[in-house]
Amino acid sequence: MSLKALDYETLNENVKKVQYAVRGELYLRASELQKEGKKIIFTNVGNPHALGQKPLTFPRQVVALCQAPFLLDDPNVGLLFPADAIARAKHYLSMTSGGLGAYSDSRGIPGVRKEVAEFIERRDGYPSDPELIFLTDGASKGVMQILNCIIRGEGDGILVPVPQYPLYSATISLLGGSLVPYYLEETANWGLDVNNLRESVAQARFKGLTVRAMVIINPGNPTGQCLSEANLREIINFCYQENLVLLGDEVYQQNIYQDERPFISARKVLMDMGPPISKEVQLISFHTVSKGYWGECGQRGGYFEMTNLPPQVCLMRSTRLHQ
Repeated sequence: MSLKALDYETLNENVKKVQYAVRGELYLRASELQKEGKKIIFTNVGNPHALGQKPLTFPRQVVALCQAPFLLDDPNVGLLFPADAIARAKHYLSMTSGGLGAYSDSRGIPGVRKEVAEFIERRDGYPSDPELIFLTDGASKGVMQILNCIIRGEGDGILVPVPQYPLYSATISLLGGSLVPYYLEETANWGLDVNNLRESVAQARFKGLTVRAMVIINPGNPTGQCLSEANLREIINFCYQENLVLLGDEVYQQNIYQDERPFISARKVLMDMGPPISKEVQLISFHTVSKGYWGECGQRGGYFEMTNLPPQVCLMRSTRLHQ
């Protein structure tokens, strides 16, 4: 019998190589046990609402009104929704050209991107340009889009922390790139030693790889730590010296449960360092409402912000996002 176009044997080899731990063998076995009637608590992925966390009321009310704007015409709408939710829904609908069912700018609704830029400026103390912010359906899709731009083939390496969230190893494998691990120091509050970074890059280059980018997950996932300002400066200096794009996964920045070490964004530290580094190091930062304390895992929303990327690259992202 001849093979079909989508038999396992004829699949893209990169797809077959992917080992995505979040949905891997343990998850499949747990799902089988659940079907047999056993009570399973799934801890393979952060999914707070599935474990009983109640959604925040205000954003759900605003989303409901935006999704069903005819409710705003109901004379009794004020009995069901508070005035601030009604006002916010009208505010967002006024930014659209046909409601949420219409295409927007490929980077996302300009007014929403402006609000994201204002949040970043409040957080970091430096202006943010809405034209360099891209809204995505969760941070994961943004990470995948950026890695797709960076990875040209198996000769391209991406520095990824270990332990890591398996999105990175799976996506790099799927795109045909090469993961270059660097190891966090548990005894140093899961910080990193730049000497270990240099060793990882040297080993990768010895194997013939071109290391093109470095991923930091801050706060850490699954480790939960916040990188110190000194560590972030070392990382940025390292990227400057090695000509690496820095990818800052910062999706848990509001989930800080200790006072010893606050969250500091890579962008703030980069700007604090001043020229030439602040003007040269290419940084892409990711955030989301699908994780963090919102925990809206099933309702996707996130962004990435580009810093020091050339206009042609930003324009290319705008074009490709609409396809």
